[in-house]
Amino acid sequence: MIMAGKNLIRNVIAMVVMCFSFPLLAADSATEKLNVFVKTVETFKAHFNQTVLDSQGNLMEEAEGQFVLERPGKFRWDYQQPYPQHIVADGERIWFYDVDLEQVTVKSQLEALMDTPATLLSGESLPEDRYLLTDMPSDDGFSWVELIPKDIESNFQTVALAFDQHGLRQMIMKDSFDQRTRLVFSQVVTNPDLADDEFVFIPPEGVDVVGESVQ
Repeated sequence: MIMAGKNLIRNVIAMVVMCFSFPLLAADSATEKLNVFVKTVETFKAHFNQTVLDSQGNLMEEAEGQFVLERPGKFRWDYQQPYPQHIVADGERIWFYDVDLEQVTVKSQLEALMDTPATLLSGESLPEDRYLLTDMPSDDGFSWVELIPKDIESNFQTVALAFDQHGLRQMIMKDSFDQRTRLVFSQVVTNPDLADDEFVFIPPEGVDVVGESVQ
């Protein structure tokens, strides 16, 4: 059961590097707000709460932790609950460190994140380049925009983003199995100064390292 939960987290990570915020007072629609923060954010920190529901709406996974981003292409997710796990992208490779299993898996970042929102919002391109954008009606005080991949082979169906006047606050993703992942962001800090080694990952001594060469 624990392994199934950890695999869910890994699948979610490939789709959720969309988590940064910027003051959006000049933007009216959610689509405009999305374009503004993609163009303006450089670094970002936030606490996140994550839930995963199956196609029937049953709770499959709950998790929380800290997220840090530096555009283009660098990020880290430090899961704190219900078990520790670290995912670090250094711009070339992405490292998955499972603390309980004492194992590190390393992959090419380009290959691991290809055709996901990660390649859009942590990179250089604009949302409309790869997605159909539609502003959604809402009565919850947020401005919502739905992104549908233009690539019919994509491994997810939709991503819905919720903005307030300060930036991105929620994200709901629906994958090809009708599972829904919701991320809620808090304690947001936009464009903070980050340490030079923020995205440097060195496997702890004694853990197994599998995947691409780390040389």
